[in-house]
Amino acid sequence: MNPSALNYRMPPEWAEHERTLISWPVQESMTFPEDYETVCNGYAEVIKAIAEFEPVTVLVDPQEVKKVSLMLGEDNIELLPLEHSDAWLRDNGPTFVKNESGELAGVNWKFNAWGEKYAPWDLDNAVPTALLKHYGVKQFDAPLILEGGSIHVDGDGTLLSTEECLLNRNRNADLSREQIEELVQAYTGTEKVIWLKRGLDGDETDGHIDNIACFAAPGKVILQVCEDPKDENYAITQENLQILEQARDARGRALEIVKLLQPPKAFYKESRLTLSYLNFYFVNGGIILPVFGGAAAETDRLAVETLQAVFPDRRIRTIDGMAIIGEGGNVHCITQQMPARS
Repeated sequence: MNPSALNYRMPPEWAEHERTLISWPVQESMTFPEDYETVCNGYAEVIKAIAEFEPVTVLVDPQEVKKVSLMLGEDNIELLPLEHSDAWLRDNGPTFVKNESGELAGVNWKFNAWGEKYAPWDLDNAVPTALLKHYGVKQFDAPLILEGGSIHVDGDGTLLSTEECLLNRNRNADLSREQIEELVQAYTGTEKVIWLKRGLDGDETDGHIDNIACFAAPGKVILQVCEDPKDENYAITQENLQILEQARDARGRALEIVKLLQPPKAFYKESRLTLSYLNFYFVNGGIILPVFGGAAAETDRLAVETLQAVFPDRRIRTIDGMAIIGEGGNVHCITQQMPARS
């Protein structure tokens, strides 16, 4: 039986965490392996920031445990020796669900490296089972290729995603839109999917939702917007704004929309960077927010100000968002929350 049939639901990301899970970078699989040291320092900054709020488990290739231990120390940080190829645990890791008794389970989605873009992915596809076994968590195997960064839930029946990613033919070409929607709802315990059209320009994940929109609470969505009509993201974000303005959630509510201005357009080695403040990560009592500095100083300030107003009881902990973005993602992409068990 699937999680929904057994009354398991995916909690919202702001619910209490038992811990955060992160995979350490693997140089051989990086887009720019020459940036390995910079990326590792960026990961270390993120991990130490999260550890200020909650325990962190870092998946590390066994031969690198000693080196990573020296970089991170041991205060609220656990190293788990486990082979993997890519360090985007949001996407290849398990999605956690809970039942009414507070018991935890993990959904093991199929993973094909974002539409077979980066081979091999067999080690990454095996990570969820190894993690769930390590923590003694029940496993549900979903018959669907899906990355965790492509979905976001409100904890009250509604899920956000994009057609560009979840309906992409490089994931589940044998399934219809209706079949994909049914499976996503069954394995997350949701009742309605709100489909945005596209993700950010240049996003090699084919438009993950975690760069453009997220729930702040049931009935409340934060949307990154672009105000420059010459920017490719202008049409993308305006279209998504119109969809959200007309949408109703699983409880029939119209959505309150909080707009967050995107950082200025930036490039790295001729490729557009998918800079996003929406790639922040909820932690217990706080938010880990990537900021970008330089030309983005003003939008950085606005992002902190906006999120602090939306979440007055959380501490906004900023980190250098430029450290790992050259590899394609940011704080939310590299993390996976394990909800607290009752």
